Amino acid sequence: MLARHAVRASFIAALLVCASAAAQSFDPSSLKLLQTMERKPTTLARYQYLVQKVQTLSHDDQLLALQFMAFSQAELGLYDQAVFGFPLKNALPDGFTLPTPTEWKSADAVDAITALAAQRRIVMVNEAHHDGHTRQLTLELLPRLRALGFTYFAAEALGDDDPDLARRGYPVRKSGTEYLRDPMYGDILREAIRLGYTIVPYDNALAGEAREAAQAEALYRKVFAKDPNARLFVHAGYAHIDKAPGRLGKWQPMAMQLEKLTGLVPLSIDQTDFLETGLDSSDAYHRLAHAFPSDKPEILLNRQTGQPWSARPAAYDINVILPATLSIEAFGKYKYGGRLNYEQVGLPHVIDTNEMQRAGWLTLGGKRRPYAIDAALCRGTIPCVVDAYYLGEPNDAIAADRYAFMGPTETSKLYLRPGAYRLRASDGNDRTLSESTIKIAPP
Repeated sequence: MLARHAVRASFIAALLVCASAAAQSFDPSSLKLLQTMERKPTTLARYQYLVQKVQTLSHDDQLLALQFMAFSQAELGLYDQAVFGFPLKNALPDGFTLPTPTEWKSADAVDAITALAAQRRIVMVNEAHHDGHTRQLTLELLPRLRALGFTYFAAEALGDDDPDLARRGYPVRKSGTEYLRDPMYGDILREAIRLGYTIVPYDNALAGEAREAAQAEALYRKVFAKDPNARLFVHAGYAHIDKAPGRLGKWQPMAMQLEKLTGLVPLSIDQTDFLETGLDSSDAYHRLAHAFPSDKPEILLNRQTGQPWSARPAAYDINVILPATLSIEAFGKYKYGGRLNYEQVGLPHVIDTNEMQRAGWLTLGGKRRPYAIDAALCRGTIPCVVDAYYLGEPNDAIAADRYAFMGPTETSKLYLRPGAYRLRASDGNDRTLSESTIKIAPP
């Protein structure tokens, strides 16, 4: 059943683009929920609506709402909260057994995938849409694959309504679906453009197997039909990267259909079968992470053959295991007597402060530095979102990082590369609450 939830989530972005497609897959009450969310002016407004609405919904609509709540939390910078709130676990194959250290050894995922990609023309990496951590690997692979001669980058969240994307150099809201509002996704697009990739939108507003076929056809038409010698890097959701039916039932996944169209076998890399979804140390993910400890994304190589481990070898080539990062302190850790800068709004100088911890992977291996923020930036309006925009970029640009404050005494951190930024706090209606300019010094 959980695998079916992943299937449903895998095409959910298209529903924001075309409500008629949703009508093919959802009952009237679900469709009404989707249409109401689509009319909300901001991600924060959508999240507030779902929080108020979820308890009044039917079971199926609650599931849909919880998915969108998780997507919204990720897009608001609440990465751990998103994963805790929607702990998606795929059903593993019958008879599956975990690898053991006697037969397998750990290897750095970026280094190993780069080596394996050297002889391939198509590389595909998947993500879980509500788990921003699954976007880090693609970001790190972009320069390595570019150095191998990959020149096309396709991202599932992109749309066809922004022809100026590459010239401008950064995505804006109209560049694609809601997923792009996650700063991590924005960072992926910025890096791909900076490195000189040709950016390829390829998704559609269809559902089911028709969506898989249309995705494959778009990639073939936009890339290989024009450039038969092309090398393509694809960032997709869930089981679109599979080269055989299974996780999508009897449907032929996008990667399988692209292989038929091109005659090229993709290197397919999965991050969603073994995800950290909570603190239960007995689940398959935690047992893997305990057996093969690493502070970086890793893959497993057979000690005898050197071949990478895959839990579904017919469907994909490699499982990536991300290091454990979830912390319950993302929901708040009280520090009494802390000092917030509340003089600007006339509140007491010393109040109880609530530190909202964010995941350590947001440093991106030291490329980004923490910058302390607090709810005083909201000028008394809660909830609010604090965005850090690159200096000179407009409000509809995808922020470098963002964080949503849900309480008046909260503190947290943004994670930013060295440079100058415009810090903007806004409410659910996108009304500016405060603005300032900050600089992040090099390490």
